[in-house]
Amino acid sequence: MTVDTAAGAGAGAGAGAAGRAGIGRLLGAGRRPADGASTTAYDLAVRRRLLLALSALLTLCLFLSYEGVHADAGPLRTSSAPAVVAIDTALYALGEAQANATGPVPSAGEFQKQISVAAQSLAVAAADDAGGQADRQALQTVAGLITGYTGMVQKAQLQPGGSVLRDAYLSYATSMLKAEESGIQDRLVLLQDQQRAVVGRQTSFGWPLWLGWSVAALLVLALGSALAETQLFLRRRFRRRYNRQLLAAGVLLAAGFAVLVLFTVWTRQGMTDTRGLLGGLEPGRPVTDAGPQAASYLAHTGLRAAAAAWIVIGGIVLMTLTETGLRQHINDYRFRLR
Repeated sequence: MTVDTAAGAGAGAGAGAAGRAGIGRLLGAGRRPADGASTTAYDLAVRRRLLLALSALLTLCLFLSYEGVHADAGPLRTSSAPAVVAIDTALYALGEAQANATGPVPSAGEFQKQISVAAQSLAVAAADDAGGQADRQALQTVAGLITGYTGMVQKAQLQPGGSVLRDAYLSYATSMLKAEESGIQDRLVLLQDQQRAVVGRQTSFGWPLWLGWSVAALLVLALGSALAETQLFLRRRFRRRYNRQLLAAGVLLAAGFAVLVLFTVWTRQGMTDTRGLLGGLEPGRPVTDAGPQAASYLAHTGLRAAAAAWIVIGGIVLMTLTETGLRQHINDYRFRLR
């Protein structure tokens, strides 16, 4: 029984040594010393290279995954969401203008007010540049049609009530506004649907992001485990209870990852809420506080997106702490050998 146990322990130690030798070759640490020779310098080199490699991979993976979420929050806040709300405002204003133009008691002043609101809303949508050149040209076409529609209504308002010419002008204006596919309203609804599609793409969390964040979480666990194992190794070999640099690296790793996850959850929640809000807008219905509400959902996303630069800085600090924490032991060991 004792012989079997010793043999098992020896086999386990041999397997561990073989595994460390394989990792060492993979990291370029050279050949493991022969049995009986001191392996401290080799083990230190393997752990140093492993920790630096994991830190570099984690920094790259976290930066790409974080940017993949937060890079779309800015355009959503400043461009796509305002464009959807602006087009919806224009649709409602045009509906109110048509009601004023064709109602029993037409109001030229109220009609012009609603047309101004529609024109300003389209200018906002065009300035946001959410859909690129094609959408800007489509909005310019709609703006031209609104000008033509306004001219027809104004001509009708100059005619006496009940006259044939007045009815003809209003009929032509109504067809410009409500004609299927080619009318102003249908064109705006199509543009709004296209902007909603842009919002959908910007707020999606597809498989590349899931993969990136999953790999990042695995790298955090791997690096944390490697830091803990290195701390235990140093305690066994150098009789020092703690390595402050490695402890600081572990704290930075845990705290930094927790903050980044929290920022990402907040941003994702705001983006999801914005998509739900904009998807619930009905064309031609009164727009209340959709714009301010969307802005509140996406508040501080720009500040959180700027944290991407701190991922790189944090990665550099993490590698620096690892290097300095192990370098002192490498130097101490070399000094002892002399």
